Amino acid sequence: MARTESKMIKLGTKAPDFSIFSPLEKRNISLSSLKKEKATLIMFLSVHCPFVKHLNKQLSLFAKEFMPQGLGIIAINSNDIEQYPEDSPENMIVQSEQNDFIFPYLFDETQEVAKNYGAQCTPDFFLYDGDLELRYRGQFDNSRPGNNNEITGKDLRLAVTALLNDKLPSVQQFPSVGCNIKWK
Repeated sequence: MARTESKMIKLGTKAPDFSIFSPLEKRNISLSSLKKEKATLIMFLSVHCPFVKHLNKQLSLFAKEFMPQGLGIIAINSNDIEQYPEDSPENMIVQSEQNDFIFPYLFDETQEVAKNYGAQCTPDFFLYDGDLELRYRGQFDNSRPGNNNEITGKDLRLAVTALLNDKLPSVQQFPSVGCNIKWK
């Protein structure tokens, strides 16, 4: 596991559209079909990464709290499954079911979506406004495996709450930290 920080992409950057496979729904799903009026969160996750495993249950609770308020959430796994078979679409389904994910979890087999977004690690979070302009990129909170900090989602929670209330999140944002994306 290579500990990697997210790349702090320029705020205001437009979200690239995509249409990639949903192992759960057995069809391609596009960003344009999932975006919401005020805010859309794109999360790059994986099955095997201990940083993601550390957050799985809290990500599920976060989604159950904010999706009914109008937040769109999309999770994407871009890891190379030939080198990391644990990240296979079949195991993504298991991860979704075990953690009661209510958001779409898509497989970026070509890794083009991760490249287009500048995703570097898992987890990596990108929050967009209703015009799909980047308003937050960074950490869920400052909890990491083994640091004993409570998982609150504070950083992302503040950013989402601001957008849902027609305000801009603070520009003081901290990178996410996780496993590097496993490139082909």
